[in-house]
Parts: sequence; C-alpha cells; structure tokens
Amino acid sequence: MTFQLEVWSKTEDVVQTLLQLHRASCLEKLGDQTAMIAANLQSRLARSSFDKNCFQNVAERPHMECAVEMVLPLVSNPGHVCITDENLYFQPLNGYPEHVIQIKLNRVRRIYKRRHGLRPLGLEVFCTENDFCSDIYLKFYNTADRDEIYYYIATFLENHMTEHTAESYMLQWQRGHLSNYQYLLHLNNLADRSCNDLSQYPVFPWVIADYTSSQLDLTNAATFRDLSKPVGALNRERLDRLLARYKGMPEPRFMYGSHYSSPGYVLFYLVRVAPEHMLCLQNGRYDHADRMFNSIGETWKNCLEGATDFKELIPEFYGNDCSFLENKLNLDLGRRQNGSLVGDVVPPPWASDASDFLQKHRTALESQYVSEHLHEWIDLVFGFKQRGSEAVAAHNVFHPLTYEGGIDCDSIEDPDERIAMLTQILEFGQTPTQLFSSPHPQRITPRFQNITRSSSNTSPVISQSEDSSFEDLTEESRKLAWANMVRRHLVGGCNNKYNYTTSPHSTLKMFSKELKEFQRSMSFSNMVRSSTLLPVHRLSLYFYSIPYGRRQDTLMGHDDAVSKMCWFDERLYTASWDSTVKVWQCASDGSSSHKRSQFQLLAELEHDSGVNTIGLNPAGTLLVSGCKDGAVTIWDTSSYNTLQQVHCHTATIHHTAFSPDSRHVLSVGADSCMKVIDVQTGMVISSVKAEEEQRCFCWDGNSVLCGGHNTVTKRIPAHSGAVTAMWMNDLCSTVITGGEDRQMIFWKLQS
Repeated sequence: MTFQLEVWSKTEDVVQTLLQLHRASCLEKLGDQTAMIAANLQSRLARSSFDKNCFQNVAERPHMECAVEMVLPLVSNPGHVCITDENLYFQPLNGYPEHVIQIKLNRVRRIYKRRHGLRPLGLEVFCTENDFCSDIYLKFYNTADRDEIYYYIATFLENHMTEHTAESYMLQWQRGHLSNYQYLLHLNNLADRSCNDLSQYPVFPWVIADYTSSQLDLTNAATFRDLSKPVGALNRERLDRLLARYKGMPEPRFMYGSHYSSPGYVLFYLVRVAPEHMLCLQNGRYDHADRMFNSIGETWKNCLEGATDFKELIPEFYGNDCSFLENKLNLDLGRRQNGSLVGDVVPPPWASDASDFLQKHRTALESQYVSEHLHEWIDLVFGFKQRGSEAVAAHNVFHPLTYEGGIDCDSIEDPDERIAMLTQILEFGQTPTQLFSSPHPQRITPRFQNITRSSSNTSPVISQSEDSSFEDLTEESRKLAWANMVRRHLVGGCNNKYNYTTSPHSTLKMFSKELKEFQRSMSFSNMVRSSTLLPVHRLSLYFYSIPYGRRQDTLMGHDDAVSKMCWFDERLYTASWDSTVKVWQCASDGSSSHKRSQFQLLAELEHDSGVNTIGLNPAGTLLVSGCKDGAVTIWDTSSYNTLQQVHCHTATIHHTAFSPDSRHVLSVGADSCMKVIDVQTGMVISSVKAEEEQRCFCWDGNSVLCGGHNTVTKRIPAHSGAVTAMWMNDLCSTVITGGEDRQMIFWKLQS
C-alpha cells in the first residue's frame, strides 16, 4: 500500500494533465451535441412567444419581449422574457423551475450587465441589497435586447446601480467602512462573477500558508501567503519550469495551462453540498477518491507543487456555513488508496473542526497583514497586472481563451466549431473583468494621534505656546500630504461639512471638517482640474455624487478651461478663460424615480479677456469677476447688467470676494497688489502693495488673511512654499490652507 501511494504521488500531476486532455477531446463531441440542441431550441423559440395570459394584472402594459436563457449552475434554461410597466416575467420552454417566474420591478434593488461566455449578453437582477445570489440571471442572444431591458429596469430604481462603482467601493474599503470580505464580494460582483455561473464563480485568495502548526499565529508574517504573486509563482522551482516552457512557446504564449477558477475547481470545493453538479460535470461519476477535496492542507500543498494546479479559493471559505466541508449527506465519495473513506474535509491542526476553521480563516482575512497586502492580489486578479506587460512581469499570464476579447466567437461561421469554442471557454474558466487600470491603493486605517513635523521637513514648526494665534485643528492632520497635491484651489471648494481639493492628476479629494479626516476621492479624466467647487476640465463640467462616490452628470459648458465656479440656491455660475461667465438654472428631472439634475443656460456674461475668478455676495444678488487683464467687474444677478467695471490691477487677478455686508470687494492679483473697491461707487478706496504676490485670501470686511509669504497684520509661518489656497468658515474661527509644499493644514483661531 505504501508503494502504491508513492507511485500515485509521483504520477498525480501526469494524471491531472491527462484528465484535462481527455476533457478537451470530448469538447468536439460535446460541441456537436450542443449545436443540435441549440438549433432545435432556436426553432422552438422562433415558433413560440410569451403567454400574456400570465400577466398578474390585466392593465399591465408590455414594453418588450424576446427569447433568452435563464442561467443556472451548469445549465442554461431557454425561454422568453417579457417586461411590462409592473413586472419582469420569464417563461421557460420546459416549465422548470416554474411555469412563469415573476419579479415586481418596484422590488428590484440592483441590476448588473454581465459577460456570459466572454460576451456581453448577461443580465443579473437582485431584489436585495446585500445577498450573494441574485433572483434571476438571464442570457440574451444579442446585446441590444439585453441593454434595452437593462435601461428600462433602471428607470424603476431609486439608486441606479452605476452608483456602485469599483472606485466607490474601493474608497469605502480604504476607510474601513467595508471589510476585506465585503470588498472582495463587491469586486467579484462588478467583475461579472456570479454564483449562478460556475465558469465565472466568485474568486477569493488563499491568505494562509501555514497548515501544519498547532497554533495559528496571525502576528507572524510567515503565516501568510505572499499576496503579490499568483498561486503559480509561489513555488520558485515550479515557476522556473513554467517560464522555461513559456519562453520556448510560439505565440500566443501563456505561463499556465489551467486557470485559478473554473467549474471543475468550484465543484471540487462544493461537491459535498452540490453533488448533482459534480456528477453532471463528470459524466455521472465522482472524481477519483484521492483527487477529491479531502484535506485543506493537502489541497494547499498541491496548489504549491502540482504541475497544473493553480486554483484559488471561493467565498464559502470565509463564510459562516461549514456544510461544504462536511459530508452531511453521507455521500459515497469513494475510498482512498490508504483504505480510508472520503468523508469530511480534514481541517488544519490549528482548527478543532470545520466551524473553528472558518472562524479563524475569516479572522485571518481581516487581519492587519492581509489588510495591508490585499491590494497586491487585487492588482493581479482585477487590476493592472491582469494583462499586458505588467502581467508578464508578475508571472500572471493565462491561456488567451480565458480573457475577454481573446477570441470573437461570433466571427466563427461554422456552428459546430463556434459551440465547441464556447464550451471550451465555459469549461476551462474565465479571467474576471478588469476593474482597475492603475495600481490599487493600500488600505488606509485612520490613526488619531499627534503628528509633528520631523526635522527633515522643510516647513517651520508651529509653536503651540499660549502666544500662538492659531493652533492645529486636528490630532492626525498636522499635515495631509499626497504626492499629487500641488496648488490646491480651496477657495469656493468648501461647504458646511466638506472641503474639496483637486490635483493635476485629475483626482477630487473630499475631507470631512466634522470628522477631521479624509472621506473619499474620485478620478475623472486625464485633464487637469482648475477649480474645486466642482471638478471640471476643458469644455465640460462634471457633477459628483457625494453619497455614492461617482460622477453623476456631465455638462458641456465652455470653449476653454473653466477657472472657477460658484453655486447659490438653484443657480450655477461658471467662469472660463474663454472670456465668459455663464449662469445655469438647475432643476430636478422628476420623470423617473432616480432624479437627475437638468441645467438650462440663463445668461452669458461677456468679458474682454479670460475670466480667472468669480465670487458671489452672501445674498447671491451680486457677482464679482476678475480677469486676466486686471479688470474687476460687478454684476447684478437678477438683470445680469454690469454695475461697475474697474481696471485696478496691472496683471491677472487671482481672487476676488465681497465683504460680509456686500459693501466692498477685495481683490488680489499677480501685480502683488491688494485692492478694496466700493461696490456702490466703483472707487478703489484702499490699495496695498505686498512684498510678494498674493494668490488667495479670507476676510471678514476688516481683517484680511492672505496666502503668500507676507500678511498685513501678522506673519504666520505655515508652508515651505507659497500659500496657494485658503478658506475660512463663516464664524472666522477655522482656516484651511494649502500650499506649493503639497500640504493642507487645518487651523483654529484662538480667542
């Protein structure tokens, strides 16, 4: 018996390879059979239609119907879908699992477009917010039909599913609002992974590498798997063999002949709870007893050493239901070569039973080490290392048929060949949809503690003595520095709760003034942002949804860069270097349950040169604009007439603002001058020449706090470079400054 075990150990990899070749040899026959079935079904579908006697209400108005297939594990059930103004119906040809499946549209909470067989034909509908499995998964025969029903259902959703973007989930995860488990589920969902499709079943990582110790030490880095590498690259000796084969392979080359997720691997794990699916996949038989899922430690060992085994895990390994690890159905899964029957899965020594294993495994997934390194695995599976040169460098290249776009099945004219190719794609696994094209950021865990500037920082240290006029507002944020924070324009980018900043790298960042911490960020396009009330670039205005973390609307606005924006009541004022200020009326479109803002152009205020800044008085009745030619113009916002125009600067005006009583306007420009203008007469009543150029300021009508190297009443060392942006709250008690040193500092005025 010992000799037989040794022989099996040495030939296991060969047997697995032969098994895959055997499956591949069956594809041609399977393709012929499937083609015959498909032709028969298409004929029946063409001759039939949805039975409208199944409507729940005689007053229902049908919108459209078409032939579809309901996707279940290993089965696609053909029939007809019909959508009305009240319900979504699916009527299967064979009457299984019901004569008609009905879903009320007002119960739908989420819908997702899906790939099926690497083609954009799927639609999945959820009537719950957080359930793992959907209410129905439909596969259409053409994308246009799928999209028509998708957008029709979307009009019934209060929160359209595009609110749930990969980036919005990423930001929630970064801030600790989502657990690692929840975040991975969301990413799988967005990447077209579904529990209804075994060829695209959700994929989770192995996170533990120690399956031999009696105690699980989650404080030891050696306990964990290297998440920066795919499973196939974890064993250097095996990787060297794979790379040698890869280098000698003709194009298209691949490093791994099998995938990390496939129907076979999913059912390998789930055979004890879904034996019927395994029997279907294995032609009515279970796999050889020694190749079954017998031990977690053995499975991990084979994933490290097997020539063709690179599989990852599934969500059940981090869930609460341990039934997939126990043979509660008393299935006859065979007898191993050592004589033992295949029963429950053997847990590692550090777990007392299956339930204990899941509990400790979940804890490991949420551990500090995994939280700090999970982004590396996301880069491999969902991110920028999934394809191209980065995938090659990361040793993360799989067979071309596993990638979307690897082959166009619709271009294959021979039906048998096309069906065989589709079957092969479904059989051997599919790479998730790529969600990120740049490196995924690491998780951020806020630490509320005093942070002082180190001696290496060129900024001067602010004294915290009783004589200080200002003190740091936050414990953590003595400075908030990001590599891409340069010349933040904060003026006008604040409200009662949040402060917004933009960067040359097209990212909007939002900070909570109440919580004193970073809230979220949003990437837009490759254009540089020049204003922070709303993110903008040439020609277009972008509207950003704070609750859902996504771009909500785009408004074509100007012929050149938008320099500044102001919002008052339902009106938006936009300034541009195209020498105009435009006034927009905002109204909600109530035609659907998910209201969107509509904008109507009310007025266009012409100037002689590019408008660099604008500002509104507290009542919103007056508008002041500052131009590149040094002119300050005051407008009546009810009639849009010019009240005053004063050429008071000799260079570009950087910032203008009304006093709280609206009697005066203060402006600063590139000429290093500060001017105070009387609104009623248009006269310059005060002029100060600073030693250096001032770019921004805050004032209460009497005292002025300027951004730069000098101030009028007091010099306050703050930034190592010029102060480029500044904001003060209405009570004049809080100040936020931004500078060329890529820092933001929050201040509180001492009484």
